[in-house]
Amino acid sequence: MRDESTLERADRNYNELLQELRVAQTGVQILFAFLLTIPFQQRFGEEVGAGLRGEYLATLLVTGMATAFLIAPVTMHRLLFRQGLKPQLVTAADWMAKGGLACLAVAVLLAVFLIVAVVSSQSLAFWFVGGLGALFAVTWLIVPIYVRTKY
Repeated sequence: MRDESTLERADRNYNELLQELRVAQTGVQILFAFLLTIPFQQRFGEEVGAGLRGEYLATLLVTGMATAFLIAPVTMHRLLFRQGLKPQLVTAADWMAKGGLACLAVAVLLAVFLIVAVVSSQSLAFWFVGGLGALFAVTWLIVPIYVRTKY
């Protein structure tokens, strides 16, 4: 345990959370920008059938949700600034960050599915997404849970 007050701990936790969110926000912003430009490409209308258009819209939606969740802690901080609610802010921001990361994982999987389905086939896209989904599960969930319970 560190020798720090509740407010000092909340300040440190919030600063650490913001550092983590900077990495995630960059990734989701790049993915979102990519998705926003796709429909304006000439090949989009030719290569993407009705089924994949729905998948594209789902990908766009989940990426937008990830963006909202991952930026929300900054907005909350602005609205709650100097209100003496830093511990509550940290708790809410933690939940939003977790929701944003979950949405980001789904968005990446959907984007990979979309691209592989267009470039190759939907059956191969399922294999790609299955393998990548397993990698996300292991690195984002299983290893951290193992470390938390082991140490």
